[in-house]
Amino acid sequence: MANLIETATEAGSFKTLVTAVERAGLVDILKGEGPYTVLAPTDDAFDQLPQRTLDSLLQDSHKLKQVLLYHVISGDVRSDDLAQIDEAPTMEGSVVAVEQTDGVRVNEAKILQTDILADNGVIHAIDAVLMPSILV
Repeated sequence: MANLIETATEAGSFKTLVTAVERAGLVDILKGEGPYTVLAPTDDAFDQLPQRTLDSLLQDSHKLKQVLLYHVISGDVRSDDLAQIDEAPTMEGSVVAVEQTDGVRVNEAKILQTDILADNGVIHAIDAVLMPSILV
């Protein structure tokens, strides 16, 4: 099995996320021992961001790192676990809300695919880019 970065790359629908992780200098963390749970916005989710917002994030590595770490939960949180919690602390330092409405949602993002397993954690594909309240 591959690590989180290799798994996201092989999936083919997380190209923008992988590019952002590389630009923010987070590759070593997500290739590390873990386990980590990545709430991974798809390329379509990044396409929904205003281009100016995406460009701004890609130019500001500090903000980009904060946004990306807001998508990472320490530990192996699978779909069964998500069904039993109503919030989860992120590596950015804030908490994301987990709701069982119309499937599973994290904040306002719908989880499109759960339990994409990697050697050092799990990926859940989401349909929106999550923004920590500190940046909003």
